[in-house]
Amino acid sequence: MTEDETKTFHPADTNGDGKVSKEEEALYLEFRRKELEDQDAMRDAQRNMTWFALGGLLLYPFAVVLASLAGLDQAQGTLGDMAPTYFVAVAGIVAAFFGSQAFSSRKK
Repeated sequence: MTEDETKTFHPADTNGDGKVSKEEEALYLEFRRKELEDQDAMRDAQRNMTWFALGGLLLYPFAVVLASLAGLDQAQGTLGDMAPTYFVAVAGIVAAFFGSQAFSSRKK
């Protein structure tokens, strides 16, 4: 291996000349900022999805009761039949979110 093959370049050095120009640094910093914003937006979306799922999990029994009170026996039966699958699916979403949060905080 030659010396050029073993050199490592800074990620901001886009042209590979071994020097980071002001333009390359600005581009790199902008890319990193966008990447961090995207990660933050993804975490917010996951958090909102989890809260929405938990809200649905808590409101589902009320839907069954409301269907019963409204005299919608078929709707009540359908909601009751769907309940086991719904609760398992929502529990999986919530468990995946909290598991990923615990795993990522453990790596730090």
